[in-house]
Amino acid sequence: MGVRHVMGTGTYLGRPSMVGRRKKAIFSFIKDRIWKRINSWRGRPLSKACKEIMIKSVLQAIPSYGMSVFILPDTLVEDIEKMLNAFWWGGASNNKGIRWLAWDSLTYPKNEGGLRFRDFKAFNMAMVAKQGWHIMNNQNTLFSKVFKAKYFPNSSFLAADLGTNPSLVWRSLWTARQVLVLGSRWRIGDGSNINVMREPWLRGVEGGRMEAPQEEHVYSLVVKDLMDPLCKQWDRNKIDQLFTDEITDIILQVPLVGDVTEDGIVWK
Repeated sequence: MGVRHVMGTGTYLGRPSMVGRRKKAIFSFIKDRIWKRINSWRGRPLSKACKEIMIKSVLQAIPSYGMSVFILPDTLVEDIEKMLNAFWWGGASNNKGIRWLAWDSLTYPKNEGGLRFRDFKAFNMAMVAKQGWHIMNNQNTLFSKVFKAKYFPNSSFLAADLGTNPSLVWRSLWTARQVLVLGSRWRIGDGSNINVMREPWLRGVEGGRMEAPQEEHVYSLVVKDLMDPLCKQWDRNKIDQLFTDEITDIILQVPLVGDVTEDGIVWK
């Protein structure tokens, strides 16, 4: 049919089209771009104010595109931070010099003694978590449907398992879930999509999750099972039978709004 056999993986839309086991080598092009840009500035008499602008507006922006989809290897992120730190403390014609502070200290706000440079690991997690937020709140898009059908057909994104032989994109999304678990919770509609034990839906509880262990059959319940089937109220008798007085009080504090008919994720 005239289709050429192409050796290698290459990139598509600026990202690697295929990622193997050597992840650091695959994403090394990001480090190379930063290094080339730093080398192009060598020999220029840059002040500290100019270096700060260069780092924040140019160098920090180079990895952003890749970090919006993949969790980059920790060793690669550390190499990038070392390069930027060396550029900040280095001389005009080279990057040699005493590094008076580590990069972690430079990421603090200025009123705390830092320069508010980017914490790349935290930024990477936040960018990928944003894609997970898109999956949860835009379930009718092709992107969301494909991932749900392949990785969590019978559960929500927050309750999904990593599975076997996951792609790097799904592994990254699954890892960044912890950001969403800590910062979001369910808004109860009919309660049919919210697992009692595995989902963050409680208020006034760290993480919003039900405390374990509980009776075995509780793990298969959804929030709808704790509600009165005739009206949108908590079934106090059933809740008293399943949980302790302390947990019962926590559940009863969760408001049930009659106008809200569909379960949805909200940011706390």
